[in-house]
Amino acid sequence: MPPTTDELLANLETAKTRFGRGQAAETKRLLAQLSRHEFVDAKSLLRFHETLLFLRAFPHAPSLIAPLERLLDTFHQRVARLRQLGADMSAFDDFDTSGLAGTTMQDALNFDAARWLARRYPRNVEIAWDDYAEDYPAERAIGETWPHFIPLLAEDADVEANIPWRRWLDTARGRERDFEWLLRRFEQLPGTDRERAELYDSLRLPLRWHLGNLKFSRTRNWTRPRQFYFHTEPLLTRSQVSLAHELAQPAPRFVKLSPSDGGQVMHSIRDVMVVRYRELYGTTLGDPRSVVKTDLGRGVVMYFWNLPAARRLPLRAYVAGFTLKNGVPINYIEAIGLCEWIEVGFNTFYTYRQGETAWIYAQALRCLSALTGATTISVYPYQIGQNNDEAIDSGAFWFYRKLGFRSGDRALEQLAGREEQKIAANPQYRTPKKTLKRLAEAHVFYELDRVATTSAAWDTFSTRNLGLRVNRRMARDFAGDAVRLRRASVAEVSRALGVNAKRWNPLERQAFENWSLVLALIPNLRRWSPQEKQAAAEIIRAQVGANEMRYLRLTQRHPRLRKELLRLGSKA
Repeated sequence: MPPTTDELLANLETAKTRFGRGQAAETKRLLAQLSRHEFVDAKSLLRFHETLLFLRAFPHAPSLIAPLERLLDTFHQRVARLRQLGADMSAFDDFDTSGLAGTTMQDALNFDAARWLARRYPRNVEIAWDDYAEDYPAERAIGETWPHFIPLLAEDADVEANIPWRRWLDTARGRERDFEWLLRRFEQLPGTDRERAELYDSLRLPLRWHLGNLKFSRTRNWTRPRQFYFHTEPLLTRSQVSLAHELAQPAPRFVKLSPSDGGQVMHSIRDVMVVRYRELYGTTLGDPRSVVKTDLGRGVVMYFWNLPAARRLPLRAYVAGFTLKNGVPINYIEAIGLCEWIEVGFNTFYTYRQGETAWIYAQALRCLSALTGATTISVYPYQIGQNNDEAIDSGAFWFYRKLGFRSGDRALEQLAGREEQKIAANPQYRTPKKTLKRLAEAHVFYELDRVATTSAAWDTFSTRNLGLRVNRRMARDFAGDAVRLRRASVAEVSRALGVNAKRWNPLERQAFENWSLVLALIPNLRRWSPQEKQAAAEIIRAQVGANEMRYLRLTQRHPRLRKELLRLGSKA
């Protein structure tokens, strides 16, 4: 009796992490069997798809590459056949399983992501009018934005009911495609990019994009590396990885890319994110002139970049990145910080979580440490399970704990210690979900310089605390008036530092205004030494300079500023 679909898939899923003599031939035989198989349900086809992608990222031998790529390049035909059979296709819409070749996706993207998608794939993107609920909120948003560029629409929008919005739009756009016309109109509005984006985003306009057999589908979004790395031995496990050892290695060698090549990297990461229903500030708005690349071995290449000056955060520096494994995108990375402290987000895509995740994570931290100069690494509570059931189910807290992270909350650190004792006494013991959720209530930390950071200085620091202090001052001293607060802070800090920011360029003046809100909270700012004042002014100007990492490193060289930031931004 021939094997069933489920049996063949189970054998292939087992084979993907088995290595040794004859294993590549066995995997190739299973691929050949499944290539002749007709799939009649979406879940089975998805299992096949995810295993193919894993094998393409972690191949056993050169003989597997051609059959894997052939199956992936023609996978859209299998999706089309499934649709012809009348199968339930809803499984392809899930967060972790979207983006297959031959499928269609739909979401309300922000302005920058929507504009990029429409410019890059104009024939594949459309407004999903049939799913745009013209209820009161939607009509109100249209009525407030479209009159900016459709003459006399206000005559209808301000007083009438049952307004034929599509008719107004179709009449105004002529022969141009509706979405392209709308985008051009928003781009021509006066104001800043952020202001135009806010207007567009208020529409919550649903877009639909058809992946067809395009390379940016998750199925075909891989490239041929210069040299493959083939796995002939078992993959590295978490227990084989010492974070301390990896971080003690020499800094990786980074290659600065040209703006053109950097632009291609930014297109690549946006492709990667949009087919996974993900939008990250730094992947949508990354600066192509800042992109660097490093080859870390074992088929792993990482790219990192910063934000353009006009889109930087008011205080923290920002780094984003992603990883290619044998040319396959397998994760994304971000880090945000001040002085020697960075908060790190790291997300390995569902398909690749069995693939040397701990070692690759260690390389990401190694790169971030070299780029930023940071010595205190913090992980968001969300990453370990706060309001994140997926992280709870995967035991994310213990992933970080076993790499050497500690909780920033003393009570939770003690709770983690008690759980470790239970595990040591009974290897079969599993931490209950309720306890994992408690452990995820605080950041976890790893210090590269354990001696210098034993005081746990950053455990309760947050720029949110700084912002709330500023807003309390605004409420108390300025009757909640942000304009008055900003003017007073700029005047006060200008006098204290001896700075005339009117001579600075517009972005530098904006940075000075933002920093003034915080510096005005420092009671003895006037008594800083001339050198400290000059260094503070240099930091502020560097915040919007050409190199965002220079800004971060300058904050590390100002002990007095660091002390005040910690005082103001830490919980009592």
